[in-house]
Amino acid sequence: MGSPEPATASTALLTDHYELTMLGSALADGTAERPCVFEVFARRLPDGRRYGVVAGTARVLDAIADFRFTDAELAQLEATAVVDDATLAWLAGYEFSGDIDGYPEGELYFPGSPLLTVTGSFAECVLLETLVLSILNHDSAIASAAARMSGAAHGRPIIEMGGRRTHEYAAVAAARAAYLAGFATTSNLEAGRRYGIPTRGTVAHAFMLLHDSEEAAFRAQVDKMGADTTLLVDTYDITAGIETAVRVAGPELGAIRIDSGDVGPLARRAREQLDSLGAKDTRIVVSGDLDEHAIAALRAEPVDAYGVGTSVVTGSGAPTAGMVYKLVEVDGRPVAKRSAHKESRGGRKSALRRHRGTGTAVEEVVWTTSGKAPEPEANDRPLQIPLIRGGRAEADLPTLDDARQRLRRGLVSLPWEGLKLSHGEPAIPTLFF
Repeated sequence: MGSPEPATASTALLTDHYELTMLGSALADGTAERPCVFEVFARRLPDGRRYGVVAGTARVLDAIADFRFTDAELAQLEATAVVDDATLAWLAGYEFSGDIDGYPEGELYFPGSPLLTVTGSFAECVLLETLVLSILNHDSAIASAAARMSGAAHGRPIIEMGGRRTHEYAAVAAARAAYLAGFATTSNLEAGRRYGIPTRGTVAHAFMLLHDSEEAAFRAQVDKMGADTTLLVDTYDITAGIETAVRVAGPELGAIRIDSGDVGPLARRAREQLDSLGAKDTRIVVSGDLDEHAIAALRAEPVDAYGVGTSVVTGSGAPTAGMVYKLVEVDGRPVAKRSAHKESRGGRKSALRRHRGTGTAVEEVVWTTSGKAPEPEANDRPLQIPLIRGGRAEADLPTLDDARQRLRRGLVSLPWEGLKLSHGEPAIPTLFF
């Protein structure tokens, strides 16, 4: 599982004002303790996407475990008159005691997939809406974009290096989501500490400009890091930079990095020059505003690894997964929103993914558990697993590495057209049974 945000970050006040308004009103009219079921799902995928990737579930479970209203937070609510005394007293003893089921991290999802099912009293469940959605919408958006990039890289490693392009805490979560989705390493040291993700990094242009010459900068880096380091060769002239890099480090130079320009032709020329200098095993790393489309365009070029920053931490144009948290059952009775274009389907649901004998996924089957379940077929796979029972996380939940493996298997199961980067319909249809 993940680990909580730093102690300086608020926990309970990650909730939203309107959630406390609903709580206070429900406590006052006696409906707060009615048994309810809430579901997290996406009505649609971001424009042009053919699948989504579930990420952030472990962070949600950690956040719920720590979701308490401290004295300082209660004092803030009292001082600002956000809640009345009865609600304040109720919040002082808050601890989630319900059940949660959901898709494990690394699972693919499609429109209508019941990604998380939260069961408990209205009061204890409604407080979790903003907390749950803020994590799942962010992490799933990052993982969904990163999976497309990993697929476009076709086995070549990608370094996540977007920490300077997003909020400092979001950067750590983004690094985790990108690693889940197939990135090889991150430059974010806190993500490495917190989640055990391998970290990598080289120098920036500031280091090159610090020294009186490019050769002096290269020599300082090689003396400290060894010949297997990665030298940044495009600060001045790439051709001269490569010649100097090999002269300083020798043909055992680990890698060069190109961070600007038309990297395809530059990589081709760099490969020819490195080979001519005897540095046939020196790798070429490219970076600089890459996304999945740019990576796909470089597939035929002699590129050994990619560095991706802005596009991954912003979801490559889809910074949120568009998930919602909706009440679907009260006292065992299905309830549903009927607003135009924002409809929901009432009742607690379960889901399975149906496959051909070859392993190719053909449809997502979703049904209301109070009704008749679909007739089982030989290659069906249930999708939800127990996550929390009685307010406590289940033992032996999938790890981050488990999630990576799950996603790899899931992507292999998609029809080939589901892996295209072009706009299209979801890779498999959702059948509501």
